[in-house]
Amino acid sequence: MTDNPDATAASDTYTHGHHESVLRGHSWRTAENSAGYLLAHLEPGLSLLDVGCGPGTITADLAQLVAPGQVTAIEVNDDILSKAANEAGKRGATNLTFELGDVYQLAYADDSFDIVHAHQVLQHLSDPVAALREMARVTRPGGIVAVRDADYAGMSWAPADQRLDFWMDTYRKVAKQNQAEPDGARHLLSWALEAGFDDITPSADAWVFATPEDRSYWGGQWVDRAVASDFARQAVEYDFATAEELEQVSAAFGEWAAKPDGWFVIVHGELICRIS
Repeated sequence: MTDNPDATAASDTYTHGHHESVLRGHSWRTAENSAGYLLAHLEPGLSLLDVGCGPGTITADLAQLVAPGQVTAIEVNDDILSKAANEAGKRGATNLTFELGDVYQLAYADDSFDIVHAHQVLQHLSDPVAALREMARVTRPGGIVAVRDADYAGMSWAPADQRLDFWMDTYRKVAKQNQAEPDGARHLLSWALEAGFDDITPSADAWVFATPEDRSYWGGQWVDRAVASDFARQAVEYDFATAEELEQVSAAFGEWAAKPDGWFVIVHGELICRIS
């Protein structure tokens, strides 16, 4: 059960939203580049719950690694689940089930899964500790809760650009207004301890965008996200930015992506929490 019975994932405000540019960015993610810390713990036959599966690219990879074990993927949005199911269909994954779900009130019995996984989820929740407790509830003894989140304050880039500084400041303000924690990585261990875990393996990893291809991906999606995503709408609605300022952010990402010395690093915190 959650600490806050009125909390639901659906009532939390997702800062990014599900604009095409956001899903385009999330579809770049794979188990290799986004769940490497978990891979050594996976084996055929394990059951896995993927919380907040998004467009399903990581989920489909995980399903291949635990097949014939069953994978259940949940999201709060029907449209996103449909996209994830399409991804699984393209991969020929037959051991995947997609369901609407709420991480604060998971519709599964105690001890239902060997692995419960959440990538870039806890940072967007108003009560990540309650979510972790609920994830632990549905994990069998000896199983694993695996979580990974980014740390916005830990991001770095070059060349310097005041427009990107403004983007970072604005994003953090919007996330905080949404009762979320943009620097989730550094809080994961604290949250897990508060949730009652006592067998925790922490680690960290980073995405580096420095090749022409990677800069095109990262900068290109933010060219659109800066002006068209829910983040952009909320930034204006909350009076943290004007449309004109966000247009400047969009231009900055485009210019950064085109620079041969462009460099962007995103630091992530990771936890393997073993259930006793």
